Amino acid sequence: MPVTEHPRGKPETRVRTIVDLARVAGVSAGTVSRALADSPLVNPGTRARIQALATRHDFRLNQMASRLRTKRTGVIGVVVPLGHERRQHLSDPFFMLMLGHLGDALTEIGYDLMLSRVIPDAPDWLERIVDSGMLDGVLLLGQSDQRDAIERVAERYLPLVVWGDLAEGQVHCSVGTDNFRGGRLAGEHLLSTGATRIAFLGDVRAPEFGLRFAGLSAATAAAGAAPPVLLETHLAADVMYAEIGAHLDKHGAVIDGIFAGSDVIAMMTLRALADHGIRVPEAVRVVGYDDLPLARQTVPRITTVRQDFAGGAKAMVDRLLARMIGDAMPSLKLPPSLVIRGSSDAAVEAGNALSRPAPFDRADNDALPVEPGPQASLRRSRSGLKR
Repeated sequence: MPVTEHPRGKPETRVRTIVDLARVAGVSAGTVSRALADSPLVNPGTRARIQALATRHDFRLNQMASRLRTKRTGVIGVVVPLGHERRQHLSDPFFMLMLGHLGDALTEIGYDLMLSRVIPDAPDWLERIVDSGMLDGVLLLGQSDQRDAIERVAERYLPLVVWGDLAEGQVHCSVGTDNFRGGRLAGEHLLSTGATRIAFLGDVRAPEFGLRFAGLSAATAAAGAAPPVLLETHLAADVMYAEIGAHLDKHGAVIDGIFAGSDVIAMMTLRALADHGIRVPEAVRVVGYDDLPLARQTVPRITTVRQDFAGGAKAMVDRLLARMIGDAMPSLKLPPSLVIRGSSDAAVEAGNALSRPAPFDRADNDALPVEPGPQASLRRSRSGLKR
């Protein structure tokens, strides 16, 4: 066995393998392996002594060999399928926020993250991922237009959890916000502020966006108002502004309320409205969806439907861990909440809201959380809004 010079001048055995460490400790290689794995089968005193020797010699188990023995890779795949919007990038603020929460949750429990942005050109794109042997489980960020592929794989692959909506009879495990209810909240609020002609900006081929539009439509129908105008707007940053501008050129004179399918679209809508000389919220009220950090950084700040991204990411990881050991945890639908800011209510932007149906969130004192339901939004004063 090779030796090295100890700092005090005495030769010391160089520990490179588990056999070397076992010889130094005077135990078997199996005992060392179990001690370093913190196994209760090893006497606590012996376990502590072996771990101290490993630390002293800067020795760590070969992770590849350990993973081969346990048939675990220690890696979770986070996959973004982009079937409906191939030009969208991972730099999109929604993806970055979710990746941050998921990455934190996974690394805190000792897992590495492997990120994939997938254009699903082949029908077996998801099979290739789950059967690669590289992953212990898969988290999908969005269903896109790939529900059939997800359902097919979920029939046989348990450690799969998806951020998205829950459909009746769905096989795969999903975690996501009640998008229909969120769309209805947005519609009820816009109607309560006096909007009479509301437009929806988004791509309804994505299931979440389709449900948000359906919720908005339900709100206008219940109020006896004109149905919303669907103005197709893609999530790709390179075309979004031009599309919104074209919509305003055609419909801007009659629209007095806009429900943007995401905060990113809402932010671009504010810019386009300003470039067209249309005042917000005096002429057009704007509501977004997500409550991303950027919603508090625009002028005016964006009224939006809040999704609990931190709670959702934790629920996804918790469900994935349970399913990795064979526990088929169910899907989860999270409740949305409306956050009223200046893009729909001038009084809130000025700090002069006259009524508050729910307490202020002290961590975000420019936002006014509102409980769900038309009665909640109707209790807000309309003073401060101009027609």
